[in-house]
Amino acid sequence: MFRAPSSVIGLVVAVALAVVLLGDAALRAGVGAMLLLAPWILLAVWAVYALLYAPHVRISADGIRIQNPLRVTDIAWARVREIDLQWQLRVLTDEQRTYKAFGGPVAGRPGRPPLRRDDVADRGEPPAIRDLVVIRDAWEASRDSAPPAGPIHRFWHIPSVVSLLALIVWVIIALFISGGVR
Repeated sequence: MFRAPSSVIGLVVAVALAVVLLGDAALRAGVGAMLLLAPWILLAVWAVYALLYAPHVRISADGIRIQNPLRVTDIAWARVREIDLQWQLRVLTDEQRTYKAFGGPVAGRPGRPPLRRDDVADRGEPPAIRDLVVIRDAWEASRDSAPPAGPIHRFWHIPSVVSLLALIVWVIIALFISGGVR
């Protein structure tokens, strides 16, 4: 699985901040007021989860899974024509459609100093290039043994969508109870 390490840190910080804010609201204003404030804070935590933590790229022997904030795409290796890295990982399929991954390897800015050392060539290499090489190697190794008519499945990431809908309903209820909507 390829996910930015900073996404884990961002999610932990957001959850810790939410716990502190909700705990403070419960102690100072009571549980009822905290429950009216909670959906707004939890909506911010959901945004951090959906935009930073949830997006990732996963490879297996069968294909590649690209999970973006609300959509997931499973692509069989036999359907992949090219994998490259522009600003983010891009997968071109045999139907001439490009799928972009919001999570996973991300190209750095041009002229950026090297982050890791390549022992073989003794030169600096960004981690995104190494990740791209790992993904391409998995594709090339599985391409010949994969069935020729593998599927491409696109579907909604149900936990993200359901939790967002629940938070929106909670926000609406909190607005009616607090008198924000008349």
